[in-house]
Amino acid sequence: MAPVSAVAIGAGVGAVVALVGAPVALGVAGFTSAGVAAGSVAAKMMSAAAVANGGGVAAGSAVAVLQSAGAAGLSGAATAAVTGAGAAVGYLASFFR
Repeated sequence: MAPVSAVAIGAGVGAVVALVGAPVALGVAGFTSAGVAAGSVAAKMMSAAAVANGGGVAAGSAVAVLQSAGAAGLSGAATAAVTGAGAAVGYLASFFR
């Protein structure tokens, strides 16, 4: 296979895996459309953030952003960023055989 083809395939696969995997990873971590799942990694993160902030989770914090993405899905900009990052990882991975 030509080197350019391998790079293109690697970037494409990385982009698709990231695009599909990001929402799945959020759900597995416990950031769901119904809120934070009890006993999940998300619940532990939210608890730690609340303790650190005196009882509430700060707007714009990592926990708040992840919960927003878990509840409403990724925005267009976030989808583009995740897909681009996945493509970059796939591109770089294509050099290792």
